[in-house]
Amino acid sequence: MVALPVEPELLRRAVVELFEVAGATAENARLIAGHLIEANLRGHDSHGVGVVPLYLKSISAGGMVLNQTLKPVVDSGGMVIFDAGRGVGQVMGHRAMEAGIELAQAQGSAIVGLRNSHHLGRIGHWAEQCAAAGLVSIHFVNVVAGPIVAPFGGTKARLGTNPFAAGFPRAGAEPVVVDFATSRLAMGKIRVYRNQGKKLPDNALLTADGLPTNNPDDLFAEPPGVLVPFGEHKGWGLALACELLGAALLGGETQHDGASDPAVINSMLSILVSPERIGTLDVFGSEMAQVLAWVQSENAEKPGQVLLPGQPEQAVRRQRMDEGIPIDPTTLGQIVEAASESGLKGLIFQNLAREL
Repeated sequence: MVALPVEPELLRRAVVELFEVAGATAENARLIAGHLIEANLRGHDSHGVGVVPLYLKSISAGGMVLNQTLKPVVDSGGMVIFDAGRGVGQVMGHRAMEAGIELAQAQGSAIVGLRNSHHLGRIGHWAEQCAAAGLVSIHFVNVVAGPIVAPFGGTKARLGTNPFAAGFPRAGAEPVVVDFATSRLAMGKIRVYRNQGKKLPDNALLTADGLPTNNPDDLFAEPPGVLVPFGEHKGWGLALACELLGAALLGGETQHDGASDPAVINSMLSILVSPERIGTLDVFGSEMAQVLAWVQSENAEKPGQVLLPGQPEQAVRRQRMDEGIPIDPTTLGQIVEAASESGLKGLIFQNLAREL
């Protein structure tokens, strides 16, 4: 299925308009749109505008609360915990990181807990927000929406895709950003494969009977298929750590049974450190530069052979800023259908669908 390029600013305005019409404030709609379009720009279409139908359905079902206020529930000096009350993740995450950045810059480090937020989107976004402020950050996240990932050694779904991210700022260069789901593929990426009519790579999905499959439709079958963790026992261990650190420790919701929810609820434990404030800025920058040069030293013989985490996304962003963001007709149709079901009319998305 052919994807057609859409100018990034037009797509951003389309998302802003849609969420304003749905009831979000102008500022909140701007934060949602900025996050989703940035995910598309960096090649993570699984976390871009393709999630809009999920969000609209969640709003209608009361699972995502527009214009929610972030509520501080614990403040122990070096650690703060916020309850998002199922507020919009792109807004709740931004506000929580703002508070954590201020605290870390003042005292050198901060631990920030954000519990019971609606879908936080691309977790690398929060690492990038911290890195832009000069901070190193680590993020453990759980997912509550119904189990979808089997433990290593099992074939039955028990946890969500529980992502992990870490960000490292660099003077005069893009940050190093490690960002991945602890499943072999994120659920949203399975949706992208399905919408584009493509087969899945091997060893990512099982049927409901526990058999390997390359058909993305099997994840959405009844009964549904099951994702598997990356890296066998290592990915599974990290997924479990994300569940316990990201939610249980914070008093957030955990995926502890087979119940499903129309909403996608995340909790996130973030650790922020200011190299400048703790007095290691120069040595940190110097040592990191040496490490990165060493791990990429093979590039002298084979240019581009070894990439740093975040570099593929940066390359895709440059290309999509120039050429547009590809949107496949199926994804666009799903957005238009969801908007119509929500009673939203006269939107840029609807006009775009007619033009394409």
